[in-house]
Amino acid sequence: MADKGLVSAAMGATGDTNYRAFIVDVDGVLVKGGEPLPGAAAALAALTELGRVIILTNNSTRSRAQTAAALRALGFAVTAEMVVTSSYIAARWLREREGKVRVWVIGEEGLVEELSGAGHILSPPGEAEWVVAGMDRALTYEKLADALRALLSGARFLATNRDGTFPTPAGLLPGAGAVVGAIEGMGFPPETVVGKPSPIAFEIALEVAGVSPREALMIGDRLDTDILGAQRAGLDTALILTGVSREEDIERRGIDPTTVARDLGELVMRLGGRA
Repeated sequence: MADKGLVSAAMGATGDTNYRAFIVDVDGVLVKGGEPLPGAAAALAALTELGRVIILTNNSTRSRAQTAAALRALGFAVTAEMVVTSSYIAARWLREREGKVRVWVIGEEGLVEELSGAGHILSPPGEAEWVVAGMDRALTYEKLADALRALLSGARFLATNRDGTFPTPAGLLPGAGAVVGAIEGMGFPPETVVGKPSPIAFEIALEVAGVSPREALMIGDRLDTDILGAQRAGLDTALILTGVSREEDIERRGIDPTTVARDLGELVMRLGGRA
Protein backbone atom coordinates (compact mmCIF):
# COMPACT_ATOMS: atom_id res chain seq x y z
CA MET A 1 0.00 0.00 0.00
CA ALA A 2 1.32 3.48 -0.86
CA ASP A 3 2.49 5.81 1.87
CA LYS A 4 -0.50 8.12 2.13
CA GLY A 5 1.40 10.71 4.14
CA LEU A 6 4.07 11.03 1.46
CA VAL A 7 1.49 11.18 -1.28
CA SER A 8 -0.37 13.90 0.56
CA ALA A 9 2.84 15.83 1.07
CA ALA A 10 3.62 15.48 -2.63
CA MET A 11 0.34 17.24 -3.38
CA GLY A 12 1.81 20.04 -1.39
CA ALA A 13 0.53 23.09 0.39
CA THR A 14 1.34 25.25 -2.62
CA GLY A 15 -1.24 23.80 -4.97
CA ASP A 16 1.52 22.87 -7.40
CA THR A 17 -0.16 19.87 -9.04
CA ASN A 18 -0.62 18.77 -12.62
CA TYR A 19 -4.39 18.42 -12.25
CA ARG A 20 -6.45 20.54 -14.61
CA ALA A 21 -9.72 18.88 -13.67
CA PHE A 22 -11.37 17.21 -10.70
CA ILE A 23 -14.08 14.57 -11.11
CA VAL A 24 -16.22 14.49 -7.98
CA ASP A 25 -18.73 11.92 -6.78
CA VAL A 26 -21.90 13.11 -5.02
CA ASP A 27 -23.15 10.69 -2.36
CA GLY A 28 -20.59 10.30 0.40
CA VAL A 29 -18.44 13.21 -0.83
CA LEU A 30 -20.80 16.16 -1.14
CA VAL A 31 -23.97 14.85 0.50
CA LYS A 32 -25.03 12.06 2.82
CA GLY A 33 -28.54 11.00 3.63
CA GLY A 34 -29.86 13.76 1.41
CA GLU A 35 -28.10 16.49 3.38
CA PRO A 36 -24.89 18.38 2.54
CA LEU A 37 -21.80 17.19 4.40
CA PRO A 38 -20.29 19.85 6.71
CA GLY A 39 -17.99 22.17 4.78
CA ALA A 40 -18.53 20.39 1.46
CA ALA A 41 -20.12 23.35 -0.34
CA ALA A 42 -17.23 25.66 0.56
CA ALA A 43 -14.71 22.96 -0.36
CA LEU A 44 -16.31 22.43 -3.77
CA ALA A 45 -16.28 26.17 -4.43
CA ALA A 46 -12.57 26.29 -3.54
CA LEU A 47 -11.91 23.31 -5.80
CA THR A 48 -13.38 25.16 -8.79
CA GLU A 49 -10.63 27.76 -8.36
CA LEU A 50 -7.99 25.06 -8.86
CA GLY A 51 -9.37 23.54 -12.07
CA ARG A 52 -12.42 22.32 -13.95
CA VAL A 53 -14.87 20.43 -11.72
CA ILE A 54 -17.10 17.67 -13.10
CA ILE A 55 -19.78 16.09 -10.92
CA LEU A 56 -19.97 12.39 -11.84
CA THR A 57 -22.86 10.38 -10.43
CA ASN A 58 -24.39 6.98 -11.14
CA ASN A 59 -27.83 8.33 -10.25
CA SER A 60 -29.92 7.82 -13.40
CA THR A 61 -33.19 9.17 -11.99
CA ARG A 62 -32.21 12.78 -12.65
CA SER A 63 -30.97 14.62 -15.71
CA ARG A 64 -27.96 16.92 -15.58
CA ALA A 65 -30.21 19.95 -15.09
CA GLN A 66 -32.22 18.24 -12.34
CA THR A 67 -29.06 17.12 -10.54
CA ALA A 68 -27.58 20.62 -10.68
CA ALA A 69 -30.81 22.13 -9.37
CA ALA A 70 -30.94 19.65 -6.48
CA LEU A 71 -27.33 20.42 -5.52
CA ARG A 72 -27.89 24.18 -5.75
CA ALA A 73 -30.83 23.80 -3.37
CA LEU A 74 -28.35 22.30 -0.88
CA GLY A 75 -25.94 25.22 -1.25
CA PHE A 76 -23.55 23.93 -3.95
CA ALA A 77 -22.61 26.26 -6.81
CA VAL A 78 -23.21 23.74 -9.60
CA THR A 79 -24.45 24.20 -13.16
CA ALA A 80 -25.83 21.57 -15.52
CA GLU A 81 -22.67 21.86 -17.65
CA MET A 82 -20.65 20.59 -14.68
CA VAL A 83 -22.74 17.43 -14.25
CA VAL A 84 -22.35 13.99 -15.82
CA THR A 85 -25.03 11.50 -14.76
CA SER A 86 -25.34 7.86 -15.82
CA SER A 87 -28.52 8.86 -17.68
CA TYR A 88 -26.52 11.40 -19.71
CA ILE A 89 -23.71 8.88 -20.28
CA ALA A 90 -26.20 6.32 -21.62
CA ALA A 91 -27.79 8.82 -23.98
CA ARG A 92 -24.47 10.18 -25.22
CA TRP A 93 -22.83 6.76 -25.61
CA LEU A 94 -25.73 5.50 -27.72
CA ARG A 95 -25.80 8.63 -29.89
CA GLU A 96 -22.04 8.59 -30.52
CA ARG A 97 -21.89 4.88 -31.39
CA GLU A 98 -25.31 4.03 -32.80
CA GLY A 99 -26.78 7.36 -33.88
CA LYS A 100 -30.43 8.09 -33.07
CA VAL A 101 -32.07 4.84 -32.01
CA ARG A 102 -35.50 3.63 -30.92
CA VAL A 103 -35.50 2.93 -27.18
CA TRP A 104 -37.75 1.28 -24.63
CA VAL A 105 -36.96 2.73 -21.20
CA ILE A 106 -37.27 1.29 -17.73
CA GLY A 107 -36.32 4.25 -15.60
CA GLU A 108 -37.41 7.62 -14.33
CA GLU A 109 -37.83 11.13 -15.70
CA GLY A 110 -34.14 12.01 -15.80
CA LEU A 111 -33.27 9.03 -18.00
CA VAL A 112 -36.15 9.73 -20.38
CA GLU A 113 -35.17 13.41 -20.55
CA GLU A 114 -31.54 12.70 -21.43
CA LEU A 115 -32.40 10.04 -24.03
CA SER A 116 -34.95 12.32 -25.69
CA GLY A 117 -32.57 15.26 -25.53
CA ALA A 118 -29.94 13.25 -27.38
CA GLY A 119 -32.42 12.59 -30.19
CA HIS A 120 -33.35 9.01 -29.36
CA ILE A 121 -36.91 7.93 -30.09
CA LEU A 122 -39.11 6.55 -27.31
CA SER A 123 -40.77 3.52 -28.88
CA PRO A 124 -43.16 0.66 -28.01
CA PRO A 125 -41.43 -2.54 -26.85
CA GLY A 126 -41.95 -4.36 -30.14
CA GLU A 127 -40.29 -1.57 -32.14
CA ALA A 128 -37.36 -0.77 -29.84
CA GLU A 129 -33.77 -1.29 -30.95
CA TRP A 130 -32.47 -0.89 -27.40
CA VAL A 131 -33.84 -1.47 -23.91
CA VAL A 132 -32.28 1.12 -21.57
CA ALA A 133 -32.69 0.42 -17.87
CA GLY A 134 -31.88 2.45 -14.79
CA MET A 135 -33.27 2.89 -11.32
CA ASP A 136 -37.08 2.82 -11.40
CA ARG A 137 -39.00 3.35 -8.18
CA ALA A 138 -42.24 2.57 -10.03
CA LEU A 139 -41.05 -0.76 -11.41
CA THR A 140 -43.89 -3.19 -12.17
CA TYR A 141 -44.29 -6.71 -13.51
CA GLU A 142 -45.84 -5.17 -16.63
CA LYS A 143 -42.71 -3.11 -17.29
CA LEU A 144 -40.55 -6.20 -16.99
CA ALA A 145 -42.88 -8.06 -19.34
CA ASP A 146 -42.57 -5.22 -21.87
CA ALA A 147 -38.77 -5.31 -21.56
CA LEU A 148 -38.84 -9.06 -22.20
CA ARG A 149 -41.05 -8.50 -25.23
CA ALA A 150 -38.57 -5.97 -26.62
CA LEU A 151 -35.57 -8.23 -26.00
CA LEU A 152 -37.27 -11.24 -27.56
CA SER A 153 -37.96 -9.04 -30.58
CA GLY A 154 -34.24 -8.40 -30.98
CA ALA A 155 -33.60 -5.28 -28.90
CA ARG A 156 -30.16 -4.88 -27.29
CA PHE A 157 -29.82 -4.13 -23.58
CA LEU A 158 -27.96 -1.17 -22.03
CA ALA A 159 -27.81 -0.60 -18.26
CA THR A 160 -27.03 2.77 -16.68
CA ASN A 161 -25.27 1.08 -13.74
CA ARG A 162 -25.30 -1.94 -11.45
CA ASP A 163 -25.48 -0.16 -8.09
CA GLY A 164 -27.34 -2.58 -5.84
CA THR A 165 -28.58 0.08 -3.43
CA PHE A 166 -29.33 3.80 -3.39
CA PRO A 167 -28.82 6.04 -0.32
CA THR A 168 -31.81 8.04 0.92
CA PRO A 169 -32.57 9.96 4.13
CA ALA A 170 -34.58 6.91 5.21
CA GLY A 171 -31.68 4.54 4.57
CA LEU A 172 -30.67 2.31 1.67
CA LEU A 173 -33.20 1.40 -1.00
CA PRO A 174 -32.87 -0.86 -4.07
CA GLY A 175 -30.82 0.76 -6.83
CA ALA A 176 -30.53 0.34 -10.58
CA GLY A 177 -28.79 -2.99 -10.03
CA ALA A 178 -32.06 -4.45 -8.75
CA VAL A 179 -33.78 -3.52 -12.01
CA VAL A 180 -30.90 -4.78 -14.13
CA GLY A 181 -30.84 -7.99 -12.11
CA ALA A 182 -34.53 -8.60 -12.74
CA ILE A 183 -34.00 -8.34 -16.50
CA GLU A 184 -30.86 -10.43 -16.31
CA GLY A 185 -32.85 -13.04 -14.43
CA MET A 186 -35.02 -13.42 -17.52
CA GLY A 187 -31.92 -14.50 -19.46
CA PHE A 188 -30.75 -11.16 -20.87
CA PRO A 189 -27.58 -9.72 -19.31
CA PRO A 190 -26.78 -6.15 -20.36
CA GLU A 191 -24.61 -5.81 -23.45
CA THR A 192 -23.18 -2.57 -22.00
CA VAL A 193 -23.10 -0.96 -18.55
CA VAL A 194 -22.09 2.71 -18.75
CA GLY A 195 -21.97 3.93 -15.13
CA LYS A 196 -19.07 3.70 -12.69
CA PRO A 197 -16.89 1.63 -12.53
CA SER A 198 -17.21 1.25 -16.33
CA PRO A 199 -14.44 3.06 -18.22
CA ILE A 200 -17.21 4.59 -20.35
CA ALA A 201 -18.24 6.80 -17.41
CA PHE A 202 -14.74 8.17 -16.92
CA GLU A 203 -14.07 8.57 -20.64
CA ILE A 204 -17.15 10.75 -21.07
CA ALA A 205 -16.42 12.74 -17.89
CA LEU A 206 -12.92 13.44 -19.25
CA GLU A 207 -14.36 14.45 -22.62
CA VAL A 208 -16.70 16.90 -20.92
CA ALA A 209 -13.81 18.27 -18.86
CA GLY A 210 -11.58 18.50 -21.92
CA VAL A 211 -8.57 16.84 -20.27
CA SER A 212 -6.53 13.65 -20.50
CA PRO A 213 -6.62 11.00 -17.74
CA ARG A 214 -3.25 12.13 -16.34
CA GLU A 215 -4.58 15.67 -15.92
CA ALA A 216 -7.55 14.67 -13.74
CA LEU A 217 -8.11 13.53 -10.16
CA MET A 218 -11.10 11.35 -9.29
CA ILE A 219 -12.54 12.13 -5.85
CA GLY A 220 -14.89 9.52 -4.42
CA ASP A 221 -15.93 7.55 -1.36
CA ARG A 222 -16.23 4.01 -2.78
CA LEU A 223 -13.19 1.88 -3.50
CA ASP A 224 -15.06 -0.54 -5.77
CA THR A 225 -16.62 2.04 -8.11
CA ASP A 226 -15.03 5.49 -7.82
CA ILE A 227 -11.44 4.46 -7.11
CA LEU A 228 -11.05 1.18 -9.00
CA GLY A 229 -12.93 2.42 -12.05
CA ALA A 230 -10.89 5.62 -12.24
CA GLN A 231 -7.62 3.74 -11.82
CA ARG A 232 -8.49 1.45 -14.71
CA ALA A 233 -9.17 4.57 -16.81
CA GLY A 234 -5.74 5.98 -15.95
CA LEU A 235 -6.69 8.65 -13.39
CA ASP A 236 -5.15 9.47 -10.02
CA THR A 237 -7.63 8.98 -7.20
CA ALA A 238 -8.53 10.42 -3.81
CA LEU A 239 -10.58 8.39 -1.34
CA ILE A 240 -12.74 10.57 0.91
CA LEU A 241 -13.67 8.98 4.23
CA THR A 242 -17.11 10.59 4.66
CA GLY A 243 -18.93 7.86 2.75
CA VAL A 244 -18.87 4.11 2.29
CA SER A 245 -15.23 2.95 2.29
CA ARG A 246 -12.94 3.14 5.29
CA GLU A 247 -9.17 3.42 5.37
CA GLU A 248 -8.85 -0.16 6.66
CA ASP A 249 -10.72 -1.35 3.55
CA ILE A 250 -7.81 -0.36 1.31
CA GLU A 251 -5.57 -3.26 2.25
CA ARG A 252 -8.46 -5.68 2.66
CA ARG A 253 -9.82 -4.92 -0.83
CA GLY A 254 -6.41 -4.47 -2.47
CA ILE A 255 -7.49 -1.20 -4.07
CA ASP A 256 -4.90 1.49 -3.39
CA PRO A 257 -5.92 5.14 -4.03
CA THR A 258 -3.35 7.82 -4.75
CA THR A 259 -4.28 9.55 -1.52
CA VAL A 260 -6.79 9.46 1.33
CA ALA A 261 -8.43 12.44 3.04
CA ARG A 262 -10.75 12.76 6.00
CA ASP A 263 -13.16 14.91 3.96
CA LEU A 264 -13.28 17.05 0.83
CA GLY A 265 -12.15 20.14 2.71
CA GLU A 266 -8.96 18.46 3.89
CA LEU A 267 -8.17 17.31 0.35
CA VAL A 268 -8.75 20.76 -1.13
CA MET A 269 -6.41 22.34 1.40
CA ARG A 270 -3.69 19.82 0.46
CA LEU A 271 -4.17 20.79 -3.16
CA GLY A 272 -3.60 24.42 -2.28
CA GLY A 273 -7.19 25.62 -2.06
CA ARG A 274 -8.89 27.37 0.82
CA ALA A 275 -11.84 25.28 1.91
